[in-house]
Order: sequence, then structure tokens, then C-alpha cells
Amino acid sequence: MRKQLPVILPVIIGLSSIIGLSCHDAATTTSVKEQKDEHMIRLITIDPGHFHAALLQKSMYPGVDSTVHVYAPEGPELQAHLNLVKQYNTRSEAPTAWKEEVFSGPNFLQKMFAEKAGNVVVIAGNNQKKTSYIKQAVDSGFNVLADKPMAINTADFNALLEAFASAEKNKVLLYDIMTERYEINSILQKEFMHMPEVFGELEKGSAANPAIIKQSAHHFFKSVSGKPLVRPSWFFDVLQQGDGIVDVTTHVIDLIQWSCFPGEALDYKKDINMLSAKRWATALTPSQFKQVTQKDTYPDFLKKDLKDSLLEVFSNGEMNYTIKGVHAKVSVTWNFQAPEGGGDTHFSILRGSKASLVIRQGKEQQYKPVLYIEPIMNNAGIDNTLQ
Repeated sequence: MRKQLPVILPVIIGLSSIIGLSCHDAATTTSVKEQKDEHMIRLITIDPGHFHAALLQKSMYPGVDSTVHVYAPEGPELQAHLNLVKQYNTRSEAPTAWKEEVFSGPNFLQKMFAEKAGNVVVIAGNNQKKTSYIKQAVDSGFNVLADKPMAINTADFNALLEAFASAEKNKVLLYDIMTERYEINSILQKEFMHMPEVFGELEKGSAANPAIIKQSAHHFFKSVSGKPLVRPSWFFDVLQQGDGIVDVTTHVIDLIQWSCFPGEALDYKKDINMLSAKRWATALTPSQFKQVTQKDTYPDFLKKDLKDSLLEVFSNGEMNYTIKGVHAKVSVTWNFQAPEGGGDTHFSILRGSKASLVIRQGKEQQYKPVLYIEPIMNNAGIDNTLQ
């Protein structure tokens, strides 16, 4: 599953609408320029420990102030974030023009809340801290644009429920960055699924033969914006990053709900029935860990996960469940490095009574996602229908 945040503009437009509605009507007392400034999205980035925070700034957006205020502890993660933004500013093709106003130090959060330099807080980093950042931001009246996952354990999930209630009370938007909704194959798969003359009706499936299957394969060592990605050591600690069931799986589950039940409010207590779940580890050698982190030794917090000299990272997860009575299976796997010419991949199948909609992204597809419409035997007239 690719994570280049290629189309974040719909999210920005949504945030702009919320901010515009929350501003008081000052048309008779302020100039046009002041009104424009009042409705501008002004980004604040806090503790950017994941490259998604910088990828949000890969392009410039109308209605978004070019000055971004960054609050973070000092260290290599902050510098990596600033380096990536600088790379976008200085590239030869379509360079951006972001201006980063940086405050670094141990009291960065207090400084951010005191200055209130923007109206949208961007959060992408250590997931152990993320839910607390979200809750504090919405409690203080900030809109929040957060990377997934928003929570990695039960306590954080309960805090996240409180955060959504607080966001509603304070009339601010709490939004997650679900990039795969803007990937063209996912969009087309959803569109065809809701054409009864092509797809028919979504099958119910069974535990042995689910009607919905989504599988995502990722890699620890890869390139981002043309350069090898250096990951922080905490990325390999499931207590800080989250394991395979709560991290990338969030994207996959979101696609199922967005594609199959658009516009429906789903109640996880009533509409979801978990049948089985498991996780397993990917083992990294010391040399592989050094290659992806640039660290010579394992930090103390990872020693619990060492088996002999191998680091066991429980990044892989699988879940079988029903959603509104439909059987679904999702899985996420992590390998160290993709095969030559490859990258992160996505497999998806939606089984209908007239056809299956399948996204494949393997070697045969040159590792590019391709959508296939596969009719069942008694749907011989589908070619004419598609035309």
C-alpha cells in the first residue's frame, strides 16, 4: 500500500470548511485580506517522528498558509522532518515554498499551547504518544489531522473516544489521514461494486471463503521521495509503534467500510463480530537493523524482543471477522526489503453475485496496482454491460 499522500486536497478542503464555519461573521468590520487570513488553514506540526508528517507538505495547497509552525524535542527525528521539507522546497520540478518556524526543546507542548500559532495540528510520529497529543489538542480547541493508528491499546482507545466527544463539544474536526481512499484503483473498485448490473450484490461469504479479502505487504527498508528511509529505533517496538493488527491494518479496514458501506454509521459493538485474530514476527538481523536505523546497537527497550541476536518485530497481523453479517479477512505483513523493482503491495477482492472485483499488484503487474473485473460463469453478457 503506497503512502505518498498523493491527494490530500479533499482533506484540506474539509478542514477549510470546518474552520470557515467556526469563525465569527466579521464581514462588516474587517477587510477582505483580514477575512482571508482568518479563514486560512495554518498548520502546526508536533513531534514529527514519522515521515508522513513531511509528506503532507509534498505539495502546496490553496487556502493553506505557507508558514508551518513546528514544535518538537531536539533530535534526529526533527532534523529528518526538516530535511524532507527542505528537499521539497529545493527540488527542480514544482518546488514547494514552505517556511518552517521551529521551536525545539523539552517544553515544546507547553510552548505550542501557549502560542496557538495555527488552527490545524498535524500529528504523525510515535504512536505511544499520539493519543495523548490528539486529546490535548482537541481539548484546547485545535482541529487535528492525524496519521493512523490513532490508538494502539485499550487505554488509548478509551481516551480516543473521549477525544472525539471533546472535538464535537468544541466544534473542531478530528480527522485521520486515510490515503488509500484517493488511490484510483480503490476508487474504481468501490464504484463498480455499487453498479448492480456489473457486480450484483455483495456475497455474505464464510469464514473459509470470505466475501472480502484485503492483504497489504510492506517493507522496513525502502526509499521515500528518492532517498533511503531511516526509521527511528522505536518503530520496531510494538509498545510504541503498535503491532500489525493496529497499524497499517487501519488502512485496510477503512477501505472495507468505505467501499462496502459508504455513508453508513457503523456501530462496532453491534455490526462487528470478531472471529479470530493472530500476529507473528518478522526477524531482523543486526546488520538489517543497522541498515534501516543507522544504529550500531539495539536500545534497551528492544532487548525484550531479542531471540539470540535476531530482533523479533511483531509487525504482522491477520483478522477474520464479520461486518454487518459479511465475512471479511484482512492481513498485513512486513518484510525487510522488497524484491527488485517492487515496493509495498496491495491485494483486494470483493465477491459479488455477478462478478468479483480484484486488485492485484504483483510481479505480473510490474508491482503496479491493477483492477480486474472477473465475471462468474453465468454472467456472459457482462462485456456489453461494461461497454
